[in-house]
Amino acid sequence: MSKEKEFIRSIQEQMPKTTKQFNKVFESDAEIVNFNGKKMVYNIDEFSEEDMLREHDPYVLGWNMAVGSISDIYAAGGVPVYYAHSLVINKTWTKSFIEQLAKGIADVLRETGTAFIGGDFGTSDRWRYTGSVIGEMEGNPMLRSSAKIGDAIFITGNIGIGNVEAALKLYSNHPVIKNITNRFKNRFKLRSKEVQLIKKYSHCCIDTSDGSYNALSTITELSNAGFEVNSLPYDQQGLLLSKFLHVPKELLFLGECGEYELLFTINREKQEEFIQEAEKHHLSFYKIGEIKDSNVKLLYDKRKKIDLCTYKCSARDFENPKEYLKEVIKFVDML
Repeated sequence: MSKEKEFIRSIQEQMPKTTKQFNKVFESDAEIVNFNGKKMVYNIDEFSEEDMLREHDPYVLGWNMAVGSISDIYAAGGVPVYYAHSLVINKTWTKSFIEQLAKGIADVLRETGTAFIGGDFGTSDRWRYTGSVIGEMEGNPMLRSSAKIGDAIFITGNIGIGNVEAALKLYSNHPVIKNITNRFKNRFKLRSKEVQLIKKYSHCCIDTSDGSYNALSTITELSNAGFEVNSLPYDQQGLLLSKFLHVPKELLFLGECGEYELLFTINREKQEEFIQEAEKHHLSFYKIGEIKDSNVKLLYDKRKKIDLCTYKCSARDFENPKEYLKEVIKFVDML
């Protein structure tokens, strides 16, 4: 167990509990409680410079933080209804910058039919943003712990956009990056339409906020299972960037700056029906693998096979992100 999870558990142990909560700790992307006879879904997320989101475009920054906040509601199977936030701006930001940031947030709320109900505001040397979302839920929730051996693993979009954002920020002084960074406008995708179909067929879902590998590891660990993945749908910008920086493309999968896609599993008997209905509604999903026994963690790529059972790298164990990346590259190259 990581130190972060240990700290969370130690905090949880001190807190008063309610019998009205459906999910256990770590079991769901959002907290699910019985409120006046209905299921209420709640999520709170904080963003800062540590999340490696670029500030070159305030609209995109606002959009991405709002998508990130709402994504957990969708991953649990809920619908966002109310949104509040705490915004601490960098004191160097201009009025125009803040207006564009707010416009990015507001456009996400409009697209999802979510009402803004207020929040808090402050100024500091470093910016911070906390999004707080209340949603509703019909039927059963989707939990991280509900994957079954034999289930197919699907994802709603390409892998690696979040790690591309991090690379563009970390290596901003690289001569190649300097010339291309403004061409990359990486807006996270809203999956409000996709989640309606996902919930109809799946009981296990998570968003890839901490990267696709971490998401997959979380659901398999909580489900006492393993995985085998192949033909991963890497983001084309990410593949291009990995060539420029001379690093393995597997960093797009293993890196911990996520793309906020929905990763979910479906029982093998329901796969064909799910795929047919997705085509009927013009929705695209990628099938990337299968849930296996708990002692299996395999990544296949053409002729390459990477056994991830011995992979122990965690960004939270490193003060310098570049040192973390060196360890990941070392692991991939070694295999």
